[in-house]
Amino acid sequence: MPNQVVVAGAVIRGSTLLVAQRSRPPELAGRWELPGGKVAPGESERGALVRELAEELGLDASDVAVGDRLGGDIALNRALNRTTILRAYRVRLIRGEPHAHDHKALRWVTAAELPDVDWVPADRGWLNDLAQAL
Repeated sequence: MPNQVVVAGAVIRGSTLLVAQRSRPPELAGRWELPGGKVAPGESERGALVRELAEELGLDASDVAVGDRLGGDIALNRALNRTTILRAYRVRLIRGEPHAHDHKALRWVTAAELPDVDWVPADRGWLNDLAQAL
């Protein structure tokens, strides 16, 4: 089976990064992550990220600019010969204000605050890259 790709957006405004608090599943509820989601068949990674940011944050395609990849791939739950690959992209917020449609809460954090965020385990792999991006 092919790999499933999940894209995450490092949404940056000025020198702050948007982080989203998960409401589910129970083992991750309350922890923080970069917003994003699964790439659908036939969809580009950047297209999937724009769609996910619209669904999760209420941001239109004209509100954000998806840029270059950030950090390396993170492999998740290898099961039944299928690996889920997590990929992050830099996203510049052009206008608009994100709202939590799919998360418990949103907040903006600085580079200095990154280590103190209660991250979901997978997103911890990007902390150095996120700090450099800010």
